[in-house]
Amino acid sequence: MDWSQAMFTAMGVGFSSSLPSAAALNWVLKDGIGRLSRCIYTASLASAFDTNLKRVRFTTSVLFVASIGLELLTPTFPQCFLLLATIANISKQISLACYLATRSAVHQSFAIGDNLGEISAKAQIQTVCFDILGLMLAAIVNMCIESHRRQQAGLHYLIYPFFAAMDLFGIYQGLKHVHLQTLTKDRLEIILSTWIECGYVPSPAEVSDKEGVNLLGVKGECSWPIRIGCLNPKDQIPKWSMKTIQCITNEDYYFVCVEFFKGLKRTRKSILVSVREGAEAVHIIMGLLQACYIRRAVLMNSTRWEIIIEESNASDSTMEDWSVIVENAKRSAERDVSNLIDQMVEMGWMVKNILLSTQEQIRYSFVCD
Repeated sequence: MDWSQAMFTAMGVGFSSSLPSAAALNWVLKDGIGRLSRCIYTASLASAFDTNLKRVRFTTSVLFVASIGLELLTPTFPQCFLLLATIANISKQISLACYLATRSAVHQSFAIGDNLGEISAKAQIQTVCFDILGLMLAAIVNMCIESHRRQQAGLHYLIYPFFAAMDLFGIYQGLKHVHLQTLTKDRLEIILSTWIECGYVPSPAEVSDKEGVNLLGVKGECSWPIRIGCLNPKDQIPKWSMKTIQCITNEDYYFVCVEFFKGLKRTRKSILVSVREGAEAVHIIMGLLQACYIRRAVLMNSTRWEIIIEESNASDSTMEDWSVIVENAKRSAERDVSNLIDQMVEMGWMVKNILLSTQEQIRYSFVCD
């Protein structure tokens, strides 16, 4: 009631000098800006709904909770209603866009028997039941404090954070039990690292536990992270690693090299897997598997390779050692990839396509002289 009163007051309804057209214009602006923001958001983060589903879903859930908090503030600041309501509506529209975009993937992860329709129906039943439960709880609380109107003022500011925290906690716990069978770069890297170190393919549930929700989008520290994409002009490629690029042929669908960037405090180094146009999922899996084998070989003697990068050492012995590491990793990848993919299919992984972000989808093309 207070929210509606603040809304009409801010729009000018209730005053003799108010114009219906002005009120309608304010309302259209509020909803129009929200829908426009929803379009911009979905267009700019289209691939993130697949590659970072859990993080995006939880982040927008926090945004939705915050938007309701803004709406609760409108009775206190009726003169700022349009501003607060517009910001809240933008947040709600973004949250709704994310929910609709990720809902099918979440439901699909539970549809083990291809019963997606049944899972979707049960999800709707759960939503309705909890909505009714929330309304009943709100009615009970309102009845309990009906006779204490003075104490009721401002009580919602104290109650809402508690229920908002419960809501976010439930969403977080729910996302932890979403085990996606689709492959992204991060999930594939977890699978390949487990394969190399332990000799088996982890299940979607195991990978989900290691992947987590990753709220801030910050991955754990790794000495030699692997990335998929194109060469970064800001990074440097050692001469001994440049040889890998110079040796690629028309038959290669990817190449692996080392890149580094010398900052003020430390040198950031990584292993790059660059994929060629026309490459299929099996080539991406093989390239990432080779990169994982290279990383394991480098980490066995990490001190030496870090010194080589710091000193820009490009001696003949360094080039020879690097060539041996690359060739051994390539042979191991070619030897294991067929058995690896078979075991991944048995564990329920979808290996026909690798979901990559916009930057990871960039390909290089091979031009013959």
